[in-house]
Amino acid sequence: MTPTVQTRQTTTTAFYVQAVISFGVSVTALAVGIAYIPVSGWVRSFLGLGLLYVVTSTFTLAKCVRDRQEESTLVGRVDQARLDKLLAEHDPYKVD
Repeated sequence: MTPTVQTRQTTTTAFYVQAVISFGVSVTALAVGIAYIPVSGWVRSFLGLGLLYVVTSTFTLAKCVRDRQEESTLVGRVDQARLDKLLAEHDPYKVD
């Protein structure tokens, strides 16, 4: 059984720009909403920290999903095999 070679999928520039703009608009709109909500400073601070937590956890989740997808590709496995071979051959105590 031969392994299937997966082609590298790239996103278009328009999709990337749309995603960046959408993220910026959503975070800005929520931050403005938190700034103008008629509540005390403690509640506003809590909501602001919640916003920061959601943003950072979103980036972390996106990175984990991307890393898992890259690990499953054939190219990723070949690169990992090359790295393992280099690390196995490397002698840190060898003097040239």
